[in-house]
Amino acid sequence: MSNTLTPFVYWAQTEGQVTLKVDLTDVKDLNVNLKETTLQVTAYGQGARGLNNYSFDLNLHSPIDPNESNYKVIDRQVDFVLIKKCNGWWPRLTSQPQKPSWLKIDFDKWKSEDMDDNEEEKRDILNDYPDMYDKLHKEEFGYRKEDFTKVYLVIYNLCQFVGFIYVLAVMAVRYSRDGPDSMKDTYEAVGHPFKFIQLLQFLEVMHPLFGYTKSSVLVSLLQTSGRGFVLFFMVDAEPRMQTKPVVFYLFLIWSSVEIVRYPYYITQLLNIEISFLTWLRYSIWIPLYPLGFVCESIIMLRNIPYFEETQKFTISLPNSYNFALHFPSLIRLYLLFLLLPGIYTVMLRMHELRQKKLRKPKIKKKYC
Repeated sequence: MSNTLTPFVYWAQTEGQVTLKVDLTDVKDLNVNLKETTLQVTAYGQGARGLNNYSFDLNLHSPIDPNESNYKVIDRQVDFVLIKKCNGWWPRLTSQPQKPSWLKIDFDKWKSEDMDDNEEEKRDILNDYPDMYDKLHKEEFGYRKEDFTKVYLVIYNLCQFVGFIYVLAVMAVRYSRDGPDSMKDTYEAVGHPFKFIQLLQFLEVMHPLFGYTKSSVLVSLLQTSGRGFVLFFMVDAEPRMQTKPVVFYLFLIWSSVEIVRYPYYITQLLNIEISFLTWLRYSIWIPLYPLGFVCESIIMLRNIPYFEETQKFTISLPNSYNFALHFPSLIRLYLLFLLLPGIYTVMLRMHELRQKKLRKPKIKKKYC
C-alpha cells in the first residue's frame, strides 16, 4: 500500500473568510472533516509525489462557521472557503506559530473585501496592510522578496523622472539667463534628450500587455503615440517649427506633468503614501492637459502650409505601389478624428481615476 503524503496547501484571507487551495488533481475518495477550529482532509490524487494518498490536518488560529463554509473539487485543485466566526485579520492560519513546510501563502488572492458592494475593484492587502504583508512575506521566504518586475519599474520610472528634470533644468537655466530669447533655441538645446525619453515611453504601452502594470493599454497608446507624432513628425521633421515659442511651452507642459507622475509611481511601488503627491498627480492634469492640447493643435495647424510647400511625407502618383498620401490632409484628419477624441478619452479616464483616488474610502468593519 502506498504511503500517505501531504499535499501543498496555499492559503489566503480577507476579513471575513479564509481560502485554501489544495494542490491535487484527479482527486478521488475525498474525505473532509471540518469543525470550528480543525480541518482534516484525506484524498487520493495527483500531487507533488505523483498519484498517491494525501492527507493533512490544520488546527486553525480562530473559530470558523462549519455550516457556512464550503469546498469544491475542480480539475486542478480542491478549493475551500472557510467563513470566519468573527471578522478580522488572522496573523497566521494555524494556532501554533510554527508553520508546516507544506503550507504556503497564496499572495495572489490576498484581497480586501471591506469596500462597498458597488466598487468594481478590490483593494490589495499590499496597499491596505503593508505591515502584515511584509510579516507574512518574511514568514514565507525569510526575507522581503522583491521581484524583477518591481525593481525594473522603479528603475524605469526613476530614469524617466531624471530625464524630464534634466529637460526642465536646462530650459529654466537658459530662460533665466537669456529670457524669452532662449525660446527659439529650445529644441536645439533639449531636443535630443527629449526624443530619447519619449522613445522610452513607448515601453509604457508594453507594460500592461506584459502584466507589469494595471493601466489601460488604449490610454497609454493614445498618450504615447500622440506625443510621438507631434514630436517626431511635426517638430523634428520641420526645422522652421523648431524655433517657434510654442515648442518651449509644449516641452514645459509635458515635462511638468511627468515630474509629478513618475515620482508618484515610484512611491506606489515602494508602498509610500504622500497625500500631497497623490493629490498633485490626479489634479495637475486639469489645467495642463488642455494647454498641451492647444499647443499640439497650434503646431499641427502651423505645419500644414510648411508641408504643403515641401511635400515632405507626401506620396504622389504614379509610383510602383499605386498608392498616394497627401500628408497635410492627413494632419487635418488627425486633428479632427484622432486628437480631439483622444484628448477626450484621456481626460475622461483621468477624471475617473481622480474620483476613485481622491475620495475617502468607506470601510465597513465588523467585530464580534
